[in-house]
Amino acid sequence: MAGATTDGASWVRLYHPSPAPKARVVCFPHAGGSASFFHPVSSALRPDIEVLAIQYPGRQDRRGETPMTDIGELADRVFEALRPQLVREPRPAFFGHSMGATVAFEVAVRMRREGLAPTVLIPSGRRAPSERRSEDVHLRDDAGLVAEIRKLSGTDTRLLDDEEMLSAILPAVRADYRAIERYVGAADAVVDCPVEVFVGDTDEQVTLQEADAWRRHTTGDFAVHVFQGGHFYLTARAAETIERLAATVRAYA
Repeated sequence: MAGATTDGASWVRLYHPSPAPKARVVCFPHAGGSASFFHPVSSALRPDIEVLAIQYPGRQDRRGETPMTDIGELADRVFEALRPQLVREPRPAFFGHSMGATVAFEVAVRMRREGLAPTVLIPSGRRAPSERRSEDVHLRDDAGLVAEIRKLSGTDTRLLDDEEMLSAILPAVRADYRAIERYVGAADAVVDCPVEVFVGDTDEQVTLQEADAWRRHTTGDFAVHVFQGGHFYLTARAAETIERLAATVRAYA
């Protein structure tokens, strides 16, 4: 496999360009996820809110590239690819689900070093960087990895039942799990923007206490929004999630 490209167009996808958006939001996918996960969000929010979605290497049209296994390195690449978008008006908000929440946070940390910030950071389905657990999904065999994916109910079961498709997606999934399970966030790292956390009330991946701990990582306002559902509450309750996302992004635009 080839190394990850630095071409911004490979990393940042714009499905529904808007000539004059009132707000913009960058969306960061979960482990094993892709930019296309946010295509329905982009469609629902246009034209007032323009959605940019991040495409990590090793999946879909980038499956010829080696998946990245370090959150810090991944955040470095995303930051560089996003740089032209970060100085445009309207300034973007960040929304990241699961692993994507951590990547979004780390990109915002890098922005802070250069005097930049998203309008608001919206971490979804992920505990705060200072909250740690011992996890080993990336060390399991393929059957164990697939079992974990099935349990979270975030991947189309038709993909998991198709051996050819499964062999194509598992390397990226395993790399993502390795990256997020080995991630050690700085307990004192903060971002200079409001943080509004989204979390499912029955999510086994993050407790409400772990979600509330995000308040330690911002110098701005803080809030937690609890949805009915598990780790992928945002697909089970898509309309409600998109409505809340739109309201939050607009509030800080």
